Amino acid sequence: MSCLRRRTLLTLAVAALGGWALRGAQAWDESLLHSQMASRYGEAGVRRLQAWLRLLQAQQAENPPQQLVAINDFWNVNVLAGVDQNIWHEADYWATPLESLGKGSGDCEDFVIGKYFSLIRLGMPGRQMRFIYVRARVGGLGSTQSVAHMVLGFYATPQADPLVLDNLVPGIQKASQRTDLTPVFSFDAEAVYVNGARSASSERINRWQNLLVRMRQEGFEI
Repeated sequence: MSCLRRRTLLTLAVAALGGWALRGAQAWDESLLHSQMASRYGEAGVRRLQAWLRLLQAQQAENPPQQLVAINDFWNVNVLAGVDQNIWHEADYWATPLESLGKGSGDCEDFVIGKYFSLIRLGMPGRQMRFIYVRARVGGLGSTQSVAHMVLGFYATPQADPLVLDNLVPGIQKASQRTDLTPVFSFDAEAVYVNGARSASSERINRWQNLLVRMRQEGFEI
């Protein structure tokens, strides 16, 4: 999905409904990750991969608030925002973390995917995070223009005001502070939520199934 173009709720729902199963922090085949990165993206991709792996190692002993900041900052700094049509020559492509780092660019979903799997790697429970589709107001104060967008929400407790990890702004804020974002729906490893209520199972999210297959081929053990 392009983060900078309009899309209907129906299109968003079709793109997101599906599912995946994650079983906590994964073991990764780092040798395979390096060889995949080197053969597909060269030295620049390898440098970004190594920086990511070093960050994850350094953050293992940190507390969750620090981990959230470090991961959010890393992806926002090391990946440039773009659109799928320019990056992948496809209308809607969900890139693996390896692909996003290899290209050095991604759209909003790719930022969220990278941040999510980074936090999973650090042992963050998947149940505390949701992929949130929103309408993001752009154009400055008073603007009525909005675009389809995705952010990662972190929930300290199930009913908490989630923290929003976003590539449009540099810092992490509570959802209630992000008055520029209007939630459409969200999903996690178990369900799709509309207006905060569970509306469907996430077991049929085809894009996630495809993403996980490609990640396993790259060396991510999921």
